[in-house]
Amino acid sequence: MAKTIVTAATTGAIHTPSMSPHLPVTPEQIADHAVGAWEAGAAVVHIHARDPKTGKPTSDMSVFGDILGRIRSRCDVVICATTGGGLGMTVDERLMVVSTFKPELASFNAGSINFGLFDIPSRMNIREWKHEWEVPYLEMTKDYIFCNTFKSLEAFARVFEQCGTKPEAEVYDSGMLNNLAYLVDRGLLKKPVYVQFVLGIMGGLPATVENLMFLLQTAKRTFGSDFAWSVCAAGRFQMPLCTAGLLLGGNVRVGMEDSLWLEKGVPAASSAEQVAKIVRIARELGVETATPAEARAILGLRQT
Repeated sequence: MAKTIVTAATTGAIHTPSMSPHLPVTPEQIADHAVGAWEAGAAVVHIHARDPKTGKPTSDMSVFGDILGRIRSRCDVVICATTGGGLGMTVDERLMVVSTFKPELASFNAGSINFGLFDIPSRMNIREWKHEWEVPYLEMTKDYIFCNTFKSLEAFARVFEQCGTKPEAEVYDSGMLNNLAYLVDRGLLKKPVYVQFVLGIMGGLPATVENLMFLLQTAKRTFGSDFAWSVCAAGRFQMPLCTAGLLLGGNVRVGMEDSLWLEKGVPAASSAEQVAKIVRIARELGVETATPAEARAILGLRQT
């Protein structure tokens, strides 16, 4: 059986600085968390950029360049750059990281979704928010669509192809597999497709083992055996769903983008802690995890 790729998503664009003192914000912090995840066993790190002063997600290429340069100077981990960006960013802003830095791997959101974060302030019961942007950023998602139309999907696919960047297709619901099939049929995406099942986002499929199996079976009917897959899940569902992913023969993603917790009642101090935990679980299940070099071979990434 092929080795399993562990991805660490270090900061994302969902959680805000007031939610955790451990959330990395500056380029140095994000790079440190990425390198720590690599040391713990991650073969891939998924990278978002944030304004170093406010912690707000940013598409500033100088910040991205700082983060990527720091990581590349310290380890050989595969870097998966986000093209999800931050909520409300334009297509051009989201794509800029691919055309500028030509990463080996980048996220490719496979369809539109109601991306709801508006309930977080009431659920987290934070008394004092650190920055003025945080609550409005979350509450605006009550009337927000994370928009990925067929026109923009085609534009993304062309830029990825031109830059030699492998798409990691983020799939939040089963219809998005049909969107990917359309792009494959048009010659805009190449097989084997790499699919990241993202479960537990309000507006997408709930994080259940049944839904993971449903997506996996749908992908098999859509692409045959010509695809690879991974799973990540929001909040408390991170470890249970990733454990199910290991048992089903898939790759897994953990990290503070998806969950701020290591276990019930225990905040995660870093994505490295979460990586170490899923690597231990994999080992106990007899699943070998991949090195960055092995992950590059498994995913067919370009030779650098």
